[in-house]
Amino acid sequence: MASALRVILEIGKKRKVVAGAIDWSGLDRAGNSEDKALENLLSYLTRYAGVAERAGMVDEFSRSNLLEVIERVPGSSSTDFWGIAHVPSQTESEVLSAEELERRLDLLRACWAYFDDCATSVSDELAPSGRGGGRTRDQIIRHTYGTEPENFSRKVEVRTPLEMVLTPEGLAIHRQEYLAAIRAYNAEGKGARTWPIQFLIRRTAHHVMDHAWEMEERDLSPR
Repeated sequence: MASALRVILEIGKKRKVVAGAIDWSGLDRAGNSEDKALENLLSYLTRYAGVAERAGMVDEFSRSNLLEVIERVPGSSSTDFWGIAHVPSQTESEVLSAEELERRLDLLRACWAYFDDCATSVSDELAPSGRGGGRTRDQIIRHTYGTEPENFSRKVEVRTPLEMVLTPEGLAIHRQEYLAAIRAYNAEGKGARTWPIQFLIRRTAHHVMDHAWEMEERDLSPR
């Protein structure tokens, strides 16, 4: 039997709406209306299945194909400009049980693995995209790995230097320390500065998946 896929809608002040699947870390999509954001989210379910498979949750995810909007959150100017969630929901202020936290972290690890796989499988050169042609593959990789300690993990006091996350060994250490810090903060019921832990996990996973999907969409490898 199908189960509901719980969705948070963050509604920008002018035009953008972000739909986030709160129980499936990394599955966030935006649109110019609520209906369009939900439509875009639905269109990515088959693509997110690769994350669910890596996390060992493909059967559970395959049953979650009905969308249920559980909360609408007023967004900010950043919501409109970036088309990315910037305002935590009330639902995400709840402290996760140890079991549910590990489930979300399993999904975050799967998002990391998905990105790493894309980084090694797409073409060296990517199709042009956006203003200025878009980032190159190597620029996307550097940006994604570097942004995590710069904008996300530092909220739980994990401040990994850029040169460290740009090496395989350093990246692995960073990720382990980040996961451990998230567990510690959640166990104490502490927020990650102005963000609750649930939102921190969702934003981290979304950033990884957004760029993984970008690389896939711009890949020039022969099909």
